[in-house]
Amino acid sequence: MKRRYRVGISLLLLILTVACSIIATEKVKYGFTEVYNDKPIYRVNTDEKKLALTFDINWAENEELFNILEVLDKYNVKATFFIMGGWVNYSEENREKLIKIKEGDHEIGNHSYIHPIFSKISEERIMEEIDKTNKIIEETVGEEVKLFRFPSGDYNKKATEFIAKQGMISIQWDVDSVDWKQTSAEEEYSRVMKKVSAGSILLFHNNAKYTPGNLDKIIKELQEEGYNFVTVGEMIYYDDYYIDEKGEQIKK
Repeated sequence: MKRRYRVGISLLLLILTVACSIIATEKVKYGFTEVYNDKPIYRVNTDEKKLALTFDINWAENEELFNILEVLDKYNVKATFFIMGGWVNYSEENREKLIKIKEGDHEIGNHSYIHPIFSKISEERIMEEIDKTNKIIEETVGEEVKLFRFPSGDYNKKATEFIAKQGMISIQWDVDSVDWKQTSAEEEYSRVMKKVSAGSILLFHNNAKYTPGNLDKIIKELQEEGYNFVTVGEMIYYDDYYIDEKGEQIKK
């Protein structure tokens, strides 16, 4: 009798283990908020003509940030700026630039502290990079950061899951201006306009000389086509979603 009892308990535990595993798998598949997705968001699946402009802020010899902010203000567009903590700490001038971004009601994300390759560093180093930057941003402009962008767009599953465990969402892009190469204004403009569609996340930088002029054209033309520019935080979903193999966030 005791043997049958022990067998019964063992069988019950096995069934519960399998059931929990299935549930966990389904949660990962459908992207519930408590589950750590193993890939970032590249774009959002939406029927609305919404777009998100994003800017990676790096050390720059040719700073175009104020010109970029001027263009955004001209068209009443709010964007998402991914900030390096080391850039903010580099000078008082850079702290003032971050404050200027915040004063324009733009969204602020974390872009690490000194731009290392996240697929090649330890979890301890990842924690240091994001924590230092989050603290600097909060101390400077009082914003609690929830969005993260990997330096150079480089990541692996370990890094993405670790970022999610910190309560942050990893954001990539599906439209890359490649403006940092500064090949030509026409080439950069064409590259963006050919790829953009509803739910796109566009990538620009603060140190590319053609970016302000191209933004002036791109925003004007896309607004005329009926597109509405929003921040990444306003466009993404926060529950009941999954991310497909191409990085598109889809509402369940």
